[in-house]
Amino acid sequence: MRSDMPIIPFVRVRVLVSCLSVLCGLCVNISAQEFKTLKSGVDYAEVTREIGGKSVNMNLLRLDLKKVRLDVHHAMDAAIGTEKTSSIATRHGAFAAINAGFFRLDTSIWAGDAAGLLMSRSKLLSEPTGGRTALVLYNGPETTEAAFHRFEYRGFLIYGKNERISILGANRERKADDLVLFTPEFHRTTLTSGVGLEVKVVKDKVVEIGNPMGNSDIPENGFVLSASGQYRAELLKLKRNQRVVIASGPTPVDGEPVPLPISFVQDAVAGVPRLIKNGRVDITWEQEKTTKSFVETRHPRTAVAKLKDGKFLMITVDGRSEVSGGIGLQDLAEYLLSLGATDAMNLDGGGSTTMFVDGKVVNKPSDKEGERKVSDAILVTLRRPDR
Repeated sequence: MRSDMPIIPFVRVRVLVSCLSVLCGLCVNISAQEFKTLKSGVDYAEVTREIGGKSVNMNLLRLDLKKVRLDVHHAMDAAIGTEKTSSIATRHGAFAAINAGFFRLDTSIWAGDAAGLLMSRSKLLSEPTGGRTALVLYNGPETTEAAFHRFEYRGFLIYGKNERISILGANRERKADDLVLFTPEFHRTTLTSGVGLEVKVVKDKVVEIGNPMGNSDIPENGFVLSASGQYRAELLKLKRNQRVVIASGPTPVDGEPVPLPISFVQDAVAGVPRLIKNGRVDITWEQEKTTKSFVETRHPRTAVAKLKDGKFLMITVDGRSEVSGGIGLQDLAEYLLSLGATDAMNLDGGGSTTMFVDGKVVNKPSDKEGERKVSDAILVTLRRPDR
């Protein structure tokens, strides 16, 4: 998307003129759009504008985080499985919701496994991957704090005289030469198979070592470590009745200070890529290991942003139809910037793009079957429900 190559003067002028034209077009739409207050702290707007010769329909929620709270919930309140955004929202009594993170979309038992960091109610459901940007949330008694940062996963089992075993992942499919932590939030069992080794821990004490065929029950007051390949030997260092400690979770991927300390984070969901940072367009697709075509191709999109006035914005952009042509991420970032965004990131889009408000889906999902089942959603709940 971005290039550090020098631009010769006459090209620079043409680029600036083009950018000014785009921004002027955005300003016309901004002055014309009207947010409607649906509930205290919840403003809603439907916007249509022309982008690159195609009409594009967008749905926007502008939220006062002192009057609403944001929560991330996985489908069926587990670490795998899929469910419609509207269903997740309805089950939890949310006023509004959007689809959230990318996920495994297939017909296996792992369908719905989050593709990156996912935390819900202070529990880690999926580890960060690829150093991708995540939205992190803390719901305090008076307001919700929201921030964006890139994370990586670090996990250790500590035993004996400060001896450590590295854990490679959490609550996901175990692969060859792998060591995965399974917690009660994942499922009733580890769903593993084939030659491996599993260690069951209850109340910080090793109670079982073995089960080479896998699929161990996960204790409600403990966890299971599952190893394959060379990592089996690591677990064989443990002994029954030995006391152990787990240290597992997301860690900031770069040297920048984290706006919201990870120890405070209650909910988190990864997207890809970041769109805006500190009030400037900053599409970090290369650092986050996605592709240029993903950024440039017009798709239905879902995104979130923090605004200058402290409010939080959710947006869905419809696409893949004659009525709405979708949007590339550069245009989406520029549009969010024109709305006052200081920081923003892209979430799962395509057929997943869904916005639910006040009991109904308000956008037009692009799948022929309508609203798609997804992995997780960001829910908007009123702090003081209107009576």
